[in-house]
Amino acid sequence: MIVLQLIGIGTGNPAHLTGEAIAALNAADLILVPRKENAPDLADLREAICAAVLTRPVPIIAFDMPVRAGEDYVQAVHAWHDAIAGAWRAAAATHLPRGGKVALLVWGDPSLYDSTLRIAARLPDVSVRMVPGITSVQALTAAHAIPLNPLAGAVTITTGRLLRSHGWPPEADTVVVMLDGGCAFETLDPVGITIWWGAYLGMPQQALDQGPLAEAGPRIAATRAALRARQGWIMDIYLLRKAPQ
Repeated sequence: MIVLQLIGIGTGNPAHLTGEAIAALNAADLILVPRKENAPDLADLREAICAAVLTRPVPIIAFDMPVRAGEDYVQAVHAWHDAIAGAWRAAAATHLPRGGKVALLVWGDPSLYDSTLRIAARLPDVSVRMVPGITSVQALTAAHAIPLNPLAGAVTITTGRLLRSHGWPPEADTVVVMLDGGCAFETLDPVGITIWWGAYLGMPQQALDQGPLAEAGPRIAATRAALRARQGWIMDIYLLRKAPQ
């Protein structure tokens, strides 16, 4: 039987791994590493994390990450997830024909705006174990030394796509925005909003900025574009907070 271990690895810094995550990696029989054509550095980072924490030889197998395609977003995502699950199954069958523990390193925490658990659910004959990790939300607030929520206030976690299409979530004091392919904060009226932004959190190239959205927003957009052009990819997250009325 295959046991699939989904291991939260933080935001790319080996020091972000918990003791439980390190133990799970060392107990694995196989570690699968996805390779994306447009972001080969991400596979290299996963392999560097393994090299930093493994205390015994564990086979590390890279596989080509399927590419999402299609006009309809929901249908395209479902087809993409099916293809990824198929890639996991094929790799496990090839390298662990008698079963064993397969580890997948997941950025941040597998439970928060990550589809790894939904993909794993497509493999009903596989036992799934999840090891939580430091989320990008934690890494962002720690980097800026700020609390996540205002005093007695609510926090909404959303995506760039939803912020762009629906605007500021009703009743929210603080909004954390993940998976923003652009700069959805540019669609908001900036009056009274402060932004705290971070990219490549925990990595050597970490970049931070913060301030009133009207002033910091254009600066962040320019920095983000430059970093993406230089690295070929970017992972960023930001927190928006409205001033008390």
